[in-house]
Amino acid sequence: MTPFEGVFSVLPTPFTPSGDVDFDSLKRVVDLFIADGVNGFTALGVTSEVARLTDPERDAVLDTIISQVNGRVPIVAGATAEGLRTCVGYTRHAKAAGAAAVMISPPRMPKINSGAVARHFAEVAVAVDIPIIVQDYPPISGYAMEASLLARIARDVPAARTIKLEDPPTPLKTARILKHATGLDVKVFGGLGGVFLLEELMSGAAGAMTGFAFPAILVQIVGLFRAGKTDEAADLFYRKVPLMRFEFQEGIGMAIRKEVLRRRGAIGHAGIRPPGGVLDQTTTTALDRVMKWTLD
Repeated sequence: MTPFEGVFSVLPTPFTPSGDVDFDSLKRVVDLFIADGVNGFTALGVTSEVARLTDPERDAVLDTIISQVNGRVPIVAGATAEGLRTCVGYTRHAKAAGAAAVMISPPRMPKINSGAVARHFAEVAVAVDIPIIVQDYPPISGYAMEASLLARIARDVPAARTIKLEDPPTPLKTARILKHATGLDVKVFGGLGGVFLLEELMSGAAGAMTGFAFPAILVQIVGLFRAGKTDEAADLFYRKVPLMRFEFQEGIGMAIRKEVLRRRGAIGHAGIRPPGGVLDQTTTTALDRVMKWTLD
């Protein structure tokens, strides 16, 4: 496989009960996911709670991940920022730290348009020589990129030919992007907790980039599909997708994911930083049931 396909796990940022970054737990998550067979990691993503980290914490988290991975798999570092200068700064730091690529969403701006979005990625690419994963996630950027725009960016900015697609319907949009980008080596990763992984693969996706707490399941699905065993991949996917769906609930998904990782022995405390969602007893009981149903 190329460096950017397969399953890339978006790493959470574990915290201690007092709210400090728990670097020991972060190291355990890295090792657990590598044992699960992931092809790479994404650090400082949305589900890494990057918006709740200070800049020194961002740097320390990325440095810890790169040190713990120690070259075993490539690492993508989130570098999204409101301003171009800040985005370039994050990108330069990621490259200097040893990241294989950066992931960037369009910046929020008044009267955003396709020309401004395309220029943003082009200017980052001119400033820093590193592959760029274009993140299409409208809830964060406030802007949905059309398939034709994503293909245009890939055509005009060779460094930005990998896309993390989180604008549903993702299988349909994957096919449209690849059609618009005919003749280019464009890679599309699905996200959204993996809930459309099989259909995304059928549409031509290169894999999944998500924080799902059992990445070994995603690795198996991708492996079966790549081996031409589509029916077996489908059987596994449709048996496991209830757990993906449950984990990917709006507002409390990160809390669920961390609770699962606590149960897997990777993190010591499942808390997230305020103002994040907290699990209630009903959700915890439902999690018990869905894990029993899908994992036994």
